[in-house]
Amino acid sequence: MSHDWAEGHRSGFASFVGRPNAGKSTLTNALVGTKVAITSDKPQTTRSVVRGIVHRDDAQLVLVDTPGLHRPRTLLGERLNDLVRTTWAEVDVVAVCFPADEKVGPGDRFIVTELAKVRRTVKVAVATKTDLATPEQIGQHLMDIERLGRETDTDWAEIVPVSAVAGDQVALLEDLLVAQMPEGPPLYPGGELTDTPDETLVGELVREAALDGVRDELPHSIAVVIEEMVPREGRPADRPLLDVHANLFVERDSQKGIVIGRKGARLQEVGTNARKQIEALLGTPVHLDLRVKVAKDWQRDPRQLRRLGF
Repeated sequence: MSHDWAEGHRSGFASFVGRPNAGKSTLTNALVGTKVAITSDKPQTTRSVVRGIVHRDDAQLVLVDTPGLHRPRTLLGERLNDLVRTTWAEVDVVAVCFPADEKVGPGDRFIVTELAKVRRTVKVAVATKTDLATPEQIGQHLMDIERLGRETDTDWAEIVPVSAVAGDQVALLEDLLVAQMPEGPPLYPGGELTDTPDETLVGELVREAALDGVRDELPHSIAVVIEEMVPREGRPADRPLLDVHANLFVERDSQKGIVIGRKGARLQEVGTNARKQIEALLGTPVHLDLRVKVAKDWQRDPRQLRRLGF
């Protein structure tokens, strides 16, 4: 049987899971080597399943980034949790992230207990953010992770401490994940870093910029819908411009004021930051038109959730 991929080439899917803010997106970005999943210091900002793709001569590792699993309080929360469980059953490896600067707690136990129900999937434990902990703390943390595995009847294939920020052991983690993948051809063409549509990534970048700085006021109340992305007509070939029209939805009028800021200063800043990120991602100059709209209590309304893409 002839095939055009090297003997022993491995390819498959790995998913990082963990409670919100466990460092999953930062780790995805460190492995892929570019910015594909949004990172924010606000928990629970990842909503779409962003796939980053690690290309190697001997392997292709597709990273599926799931939203942080949590006890749901809203319809949106329930949909996110369903998405997580479906993903777990479909990937080759689930890597659970435990931040080293925090104790292993009830939230971690909740996730690992849920994960134990997905029998066939290989499970790896990752102690993240080791740059924020002392060697003693890390040692204790690794023992706590091992104990949690025993108590939940979870067989960790590996327990690996890493720091995505400092770059420590990221390559080792990559090797360990690759080793768990089945042999097979590449699943995506070379050069692709994510299979998420540009609109989704651009929407996430706008949302990330909007979240930055409104700390705790409205972390989950912002949704972004990209209305259209079209090249500006009549531009010379060497000076293209992409027009991006985006609507930023909040739940209440008072939140609209927060996002726009005094005399529109806040929104302008959001637009500038988002535009830079979008230009870096797409490699083309962008004109970003941002509008803020109110969609009353959208997180609890099935019709609005559908309209906003959940």
